[in-house]
Amino acid sequence: MIIKGEKTRTFDIPEGVKTPWFGFAGDLPQTLVYSDGTMYEKLAAIAKKFPNNIAFDFMGKHTTYRQMIGKIDACAKSLRTIGIRPGDKVTIAMPNCPQAIFMLYAVNRVGAVANMIHPLSAEKEIEDYLNISHSNTIVTLDQFYNKIEAIRGNTGIHNVIIARIRDELSRTIRTGYMLTEGRKIAPIPKDAPVITWEKFMKLGKEAFRDYKVERNADDPAVILYSGGTTGKTKGIVLTNMNFNALSEQVVSANPMFRPGDKMLAAMPLFHGFGLGVCIHTMLTQGGRCVLVPRFTAKSYAKLITKYRCNFIAGVPTLYEALLRLPSMEKADLSCLKGVFSGGDSLTVELKKKFDKFLYSHNATIQVREGYGTTECVTASCLTPPSVHKEGSIGVPFPDTYYKIVKPDTEEELPYGEEGEILIAGPSVMEGYLDMPEETAQTLRVHKDGLKWVYTGDLGKMDEQGFIYFRGRIKRMIITSGYNVYPAQLENIFDAHEKVHMSCVIGVPDDYKMQKVKAFVMLKEGVPATAETKEELMAYARKNIAKYAMPYDIEFRPELPTTLVGKVAYRQLEEEELNK
Repeated sequence: MIIKGEKTRTFDIPEGVKTPWFGFAGDLPQTLVYSDGTMYEKLAAIAKKFPNNIAFDFMGKHTTYRQMIGKIDACAKSLRTIGIRPGDKVTIAMPNCPQAIFMLYAVNRVGAVANMIHPLSAEKEIEDYLNISHSNTIVTLDQFYNKIEAIRGNTGIHNVIIARIRDELSRTIRTGYMLTEGRKIAPIPKDAPVITWEKFMKLGKEAFRDYKVERNADDPAVILYSGGTTGKTKGIVLTNMNFNALSEQVVSANPMFRPGDKMLAAMPLFHGFGLGVCIHTMLTQGGRCVLVPRFTAKSYAKLITKYRCNFIAGVPTLYEALLRLPSMEKADLSCLKGVFSGGDSLTVELKKKFDKFLYSHNATIQVREGYGTTECVTASCLTPPSVHKEGSIGVPFPDTYYKIVKPDTEEELPYGEEGEILIAGPSVMEGYLDMPEETAQTLRVHKDGLKWVYTGDLGKMDEQGFIYFRGRIKRMIITSGYNVYPAQLENIFDAHEKVHMSCVIGVPDDYKMQKVKAFVMLKEGVPATAETKEELMAYARKNIAKYAMPYDIEFRPELPTTLVGKVAYRQLEEEELNK
């Protein structure tokens, strides 16, 4: 939604670029008008239009657009007071909670860049994220204080701001929280070198008047993270335009959306879809976010019916789990306007089962599959509301172009032929932070003048512009919707003094789709005992995020190799499949 008076921008359709055929019911526009300002400015414009509407719900407490903007502005003043300047990196290591929302847009308002990371990341991972981004400030929750303090001395962090979940709860919910979850959180030492959220928000009263900073649509706004086949963690630099364009594209692809519609924001802020769609798109279009800091399939199901959500998104494993929940047997899902699946391929069988489930529970819509990469924030292709082709992930968003080429070349392939998926459009990243070679390899300008992202994924396009995802060129494991890069985990295991060589693979799993398993060749003289395995598991828990942890480590006297001497991981995968 573009508000009257906003600075805007449009994009021309380049000559010779294939665009989808929109001759079916429910046509989607090919090009849009976009806000030419910052993420904060787009949010402020909608808040002015709907000041009394509820912006988000958090564990029973409602926050209006007016209240939200007030907190963001106060937070922005405090950031300026502690010395945050344009271009500075502020790390937000938080789940989906109000303080994270306030901080995200406040960082944007003062011209800084929000570095979004998983608060459950291992200590070494957090240290790497802080150093890669050159962050000088981190905001996190009290329960993660010890983890941050343990690595703080190895980073350039000057300010640690500590928030508490209980401070944003209603009085009745807070009492119950303190008797359960709150009791498990160790108190922070009184002399700890931190700024509490309460104190931080009061610092803004000392701010000088010019805390507002002029920034434009093409300035960096957010850093998200992705691994790589080389084992290097890459910081993906995304601009204001990337997020604001996505906001308009998502709504144009969902014409049934209306201001006030509710979305279950369970996907995390440090994830492209969670931040780009569940939060920024909903808030900048006048929607209402139901913030979920931590969820299970059971709690997810409860929230859908409690809040009568209109839009939900999840990975295939989540929908598989919902089908098995007794609590969903009598659920009324007539409130749903959109159900989206991404993060992994949705099998034809699961789609049919879940569509049947939706219809039998009064919903009038089907699951719509999408596709995207963090290099384009998140989704850039979605099944239209009225047309579904079996096996397809849909058509590109307006002003977004897909090209199928012979892998790692500019040679475009005919319709129906399989090759590497390339993406161009206004949501394409600025590049990888401080990695010019990696950026040049992934982002390439073609003769058509467009900057194309080489996704490393295989697919094809039909004559109507529908895209079909076929698999990954790059080696990657997807477990419960999270991307796990084996090379990163292998680097960690190989660094252990008792490990000679390792190989990490994905093993099929009914619930997670894939689970992580490590094969380890120990150094000569090291016993392959239960004690050694536990030592390596403990080491892994300290260095690997919980979602990427191997469920098992198998010792091998030798690991199979290819003709060129590389570990034959596919052979190990086949062995697991045949067990």
